[in-house]
Amino acid sequence: MSIPDFQSIMLPLLQYTQDGNEHSLRESIDALGRKFNLTDQERRQLLPSGQQPIFDNRVGWARTYMKKAGFLETTKRGYFKITPRGTEVLSQKLQKIDIQYLREFPEFIEFQTTKREVDVPKIDRSDATPEESLEAAYDNLRSALAGELLAQLKTNPPSMFEKIVVDLLLKMGYGGSRKDAGQAIGKSGDEGIDGIIKEDKLGLDIIYIQAKRWEAQVGRPEIQKFAGALQGKRARKGIFITTSTFSREARDYASGIDTKIILLDGEEIAGLMIDHGVGVSPVATYEVKRLDTDYFAEE
Repeated sequence: MSIPDFQSIMLPLLQYTQDGNEHSLRESIDALGRKFNLTDQERRQLLPSGQQPIFDNRVGWARTYMKKAGFLETTKRGYFKITPRGTEVLSQKLQKIDIQYLREFPEFIEFQTTKREVDVPKIDRSDATPEESLEAAYDNLRSALAGELLAQLKTNPPSMFEKIVVDLLLKMGYGGSRKDAGQAIGKSGDEGIDGIIKEDKLGLDIIYIQAKRWEAQVGRPEIQKFAGALQGKRARKGIFITTSTFSREARDYASGIDTKIILLDGEEIAGLMIDHGVGVSPVATYEVKRLDTDYFAEE
């Protein structure tokens, strides 16, 4: 048979996880390949970029979409399992699961609503220019990747999160050397401060760091505590980093005080990791060109 589209893979993938055990993406791909009776040639058929097998890519997207709808959840690096909602969905004896069905769940709608779609009118696919379609596809890919990164950050141990913070700040131009930064972050734990890092390679100023791998929303009291710790150090700048979110009161407080405190939540951290190449790797590059009319102009 031909390679199924990713929506046709959703229900079989969810059924595969109904035993409640943890499953890796690799073993899921192999099991579903057998279920769909794919030949070795079909399993090896690559995307136009030549970077990944088509079937592997489609199983990966089926998993991502169902995670965004709350049917599957990440358990540890590279593994996932069915959720109570996923079990409830299977009990309905559905004939198929597709995007239209996933849109019945608010978490999936939120996933599809990117920041760009909030800022500008949503473009209907039938009316979109090729450039608009390309940008919309990029937004979807970036949003999905950010979600995967955030889920990974929340499942990794705190020590790994500290390492990621170091790598990200270094990629952004802070911290001087990797050795200096590694010794600073996650070492002090002093008076509400997790570490310090140089603002530039010369160390002309110091930034104090609070990095917390939390699930609960960070409120104003935590930011006040951090601000007090900065005052105790006579510090002017600080960064509070969390894998969760900040309340409006926390953000209002941080923006209203003299001490400069930057708040970075999980979504922002994931975006910065993508922008600076931390924990991600390029799959393919597509160069879009246009006609150079100046080249054809007569001199």
